[in-house]
Amino acid sequence: MCRWLAYAGDPIFLDALIFQPENSLVSQSLAAQESHSPTNGDGFGIGWYGAKPEPGLFRDVLPAWNDANLHSVSEQIRSGLFFAHVRASTGTPTSRTNCHPFRHGRHLFMHNGRIGGFDRVRRALTLSLDPDLFAQGEGNTDSEVFFYLALGHGLVHDPKRAFAATVAQVEAALAEAGVDEPLLMTAAVSDGSAIYALRYASHGPAPSLYLGSANDAPDSVLILSEPLDNAHGAWTEVPAGHFLTARDGDISIEPFAPALPLAAE
Repeated sequence: MCRWLAYAGDPIFLDALIFQPENSLVSQSLAAQESHSPTNGDGFGIGWYGAKPEPGLFRDVLPAWNDANLHSVSEQIRSGLFFAHVRASTGTPTSRTNCHPFRHGRHLFMHNGRIGGFDRVRRALTLSLDPDLFAQGEGNTDSEVFFYLALGHGLVHDPKRAFAATVAQVEAALAEAGVDEPLLMTAAVSDGSAIYALRYASHGPAPSLYLGSANDAPDSVLILSEPLDNAHGAWTEVPAGHFLTARDGDISIEPFAPALPLAAE
């Protein structure tokens, strides 16, 4: 499975987290410590907010450890809110359009995990997308489908509620198709002012997720798949089945449960 991190705080250069730490994201792309897939070499992506409301995006298919452009770009980009992701495919092709983060307007989204039996529910979920969102899809991953489903459930206005409705819809589709494989996920979304993150599994253990801060920015918020070093007291594990909101330095972690929207809504 993939590895990712999301940062919010005083502007820092991206390489401070992607390359420099002991267990940097690039190190995790070669030898992840808390993943079923220790190697995450099926592409990478960074998304960052700068002077414009819409985020910048840079994705490619080379392994993160083997892309000199990623190193050069991350040394020069300075941002107060950014996402970074290294990919381990769960079956879909290695292509730029399948690399995270995904972007829609002001929003960035990235994901780790899988919709179990996605090949058996892909058609039903894709056809349920809002037609305008369907037309904007570029790749063929379960991650992108989840993102567009969440947008259709009001992600722009109420991220937690949209995630709850999307998880419920996916689980209903899996049940209808007779799929026993679980939905496993961590995910993060941002509109440039806040970060929202989820750790969840329909059954079985959920992928790992932690909360901490960057060494060079002690007031920052760092949400990530696994710690960047062995300073155990610096990292807090986000409990499975919880939803995290980070805004202006304030952090809340709340229980999460799937919930389809009421018919009247």
